[in-house]
Amino acid sequence: MTNEMPDHPALASVKSAFGDRRLMATEFRGQVALIVDPEDAHEILRFLRDDPGCDFKHLVDVTGVDYLGYPAATAGRFAIVWVLRSLTHNTLLVVKSHLDPSIDTTGIEADPALEMDSVCDLWEGAEWREREVFDMFGIRFRNHPDLRRILLWRDFPAHPLRKDYPLRGRGERENYAIVDREDA
Repeated sequence: MTNEMPDHPALASVKSAFGDRRLMATEFRGQVALIVDPEDAHEILRFLRDDPGCDFKHLVDVTGVDYLGYPAATAGRFAIVWVLRSLTHNTLLVVKSHLDPSIDTTGIEADPALEMDSVCDLWEGAEWREREVFDMFGIRFRNHPDLRRILLWRDFPAHPLRKDYPLRGRGERENYAIVDREDA
């Protein structure tokens, strides 16, 4: 953790349990984020859920972030973000893990570096959220019970929330008829 650790009750527990791991904590506008390595994420998330001092039983969200072109340096191009809530302690914690692609891909090819362990075994509600991250960013989740696209069709040729995806698409909409106001 950094020398100036943000004031959050769960961070001291995580630091004492995982002092040998590479951890970083940040705070922005009162929101604390714990940044962990991808290989440690599942174990630390399990600890945050099961430890009585943390008790993050509620998974609020799982999402992805593409940091392509971000002005500040990050640990990787993509981040998986878990938002956790402890109803017992009335605290919220954001946990992030960064991934960097190993191949230059603009299509649906699987990049072995863009894989994380699924947290569906910790929170059942993560299943659809992880499918959305897979669909939109192309990040795969190991041990996911049903990892397939959820918003786009199976053969969609890309992952549209990646920042290198063109705003007008890559020709997916050219076959649709334009409907005018008079036609509707």
